[in-house]
Amino acid sequence: MALRVGLVGMRGIGNIHAQAHAADDLSELVAVCDVVEERADAAAEKYGVPAYYSLRDMLRNEDLDVVDVTTGGYENGSWHFDPAMEALEAGKHVLVEKPISNDIGEARQLVDKAFKADLYLGCNLNHFFTPPADKARELMDNGKIGELVYCLHKIGFQGGEYTYNYSRAPRSDGFPYFHVKAFLHHPFSVMRYFCGDVTHIQAFFDRPSYRKAAGDTMMSINSIHMRFQSGAVGYLLSQRGDATFGLGGWWSVEVAGTRGTFCIENCIEKLTYFPSPGAEGAAMPENLVLGSAPEPVVFNSGITDFSGTFPIRIHAFLEDVTKGVAKDKLRASGRDALAALEYTWAAMQSYESGGELVQPHPLPTVHGDPRLLA
Repeated sequence: MALRVGLVGMRGIGNIHAQAHAADDLSELVAVCDVVEERADAAAEKYGVPAYYSLRDMLRNEDLDVVDVTTGGYENGSWHFDPAMEALEAGKHVLVEKPISNDIGEARQLVDKAFKADLYLGCNLNHFFTPPADKARELMDNGKIGELVYCLHKIGFQGGEYTYNYSRAPRSDGFPYFHVKAFLHHPFSVMRYFCGDVTHIQAFFDRPSYRKAAGDTMMSINSIHMRFQSGAVGYLLSQRGDATFGLGGWWSVEVAGTRGTFCIENCIEKLTYFPSPGAEGAAMPENLVLGSAPEPVVFNSGITDFSGTFPIRIHAFLEDVTKGVAKDKLRASGRDALAALEYTWAAMQSYESGGELVQPHPLPTVHGDPRLLA
């Protein structure tokens, strides 16, 4: 039986979610909600469901299994906490857009509430719900990468001083950490997905002179060095249209181990696997000249539209809830989203202290469900 879903927040992202729910056999979109009545009415007409102008009314009048929160707010996250918490308090499972909140205290409260209420809390960390990411995990699971050595992630909008336009949008103007809070959720979650928990972070932020001259306070250039619990090291470089990335395009992640390396380009489009010399099927070290390597293996997904990540991720959440997986096994869970925000807060702390090495706040302990553990 399909899960009955109510959607809160009907701007662009909300409509992308609505389209995914409408096309998914595991979902029955039964209501939409937005405090701007015109948006709610337009979505209701489009999807053939009732419109609500408050979540309280929707929860009172609809028999819901899941509330999907796609509101925005300051720093793209200040309107996430209230509806997500209200839905959890009403006993509903919740899928919330990223960042889980723009406030670390609120994020911790949401994760704690979901745990105590025994409810699913997922976050739309959609960047690793892709065919290339699946291929990368397959390589890792099959021993093709080996012991992790490093992870490099570059992510940012392509641009430069010729395309810069000072945005005075209320959600971003006057918020120096807008880009950090709204954007770094994704690369941190991707790096953790492949390499595990982060134990140490060192960060340097800045903005180019043309932003400074315009009075733009956004810390749009982020250079972050990290150490993973496994002992591997990582580097994250993010910028918001201040430069044009070369190799790998606007989004690339490279993960290297003792047996091989993979690189994903443009998130959903392409994966290249570079086997280490001597690996099965690869050239032997003695056959390689200085600086050369075995021939790489290229996997193209055939997908170029980044929005294709949304239905994949939403389906995964619906699938996990439908199957009743253990809460700590939920893919892209609230705890996973909290981890990304803890790393974001650690990076801000490091920057504010002049590049001091910071250990992120510990994540909630995973207890496991005695009903599901053998």
